[in-house]
Amino acid sequence: MTTNRREVIKGLALLPALGAMPALLPVARADEAPGGLARATLAIHAAEGPRRLEVELAETPAQRRRGLMERDHLEAESGMLFLYDGLQPPESGFWMYRTRIPLDIAFIDAAGRIAAIHTMTPCHSDDPGQCRAYPAGVAYRAALEVNAGYFADRDIGIGDCVSWPGAAASCSVEG
Repeated sequence: MTTNRREVIKGLALLPALGAMPALLPVARADEAPGGLARATLAIHAAEGPRRLEVELAETPAQRRRGLMERDHLEAESGMLFLYDGLQPPESGFWMYRTRIPLDIAFIDAAGRIAAIHTMTPCHSDDPGQCRAYPAGVAYRAALEVNAGYFADRDIGIGDCVSWPGAAASCSVEG
């Protein structure tokens, strides 16, 4: 494979170490999702106005590693928010091993703005080494996974603001 792919795989090897960091911030917990994940309502402030999403919070290393694996369905206005204590490097990212749902992922910077968006396709291999890695390409403090096509269908893009209960950084929302 190319040097770039090796660098991405090397970056993914850092994920367990990076995942050892505590969650970004305490978040209000209205209820819990299956598997003990806390839930929160977040808002994405786009040109068309705010879009609200009910998200599961992946705050611990184990929760972030599991993500949306083994799920067959994700509700239309829901997703998973991955929270980190520190800034994650651009070469770190996500993969789709044992993830059955096509997903969009938005990488959110320290100011609360979407810095990158990628569409990820399921990996049907039983060999995790055969699953494609999706590096962020930008430094990020949180990542939001939703159904593939969600962002494009709602005109949500790079620079839009994401806010959730307890978020320290809140980008200024124009409008």
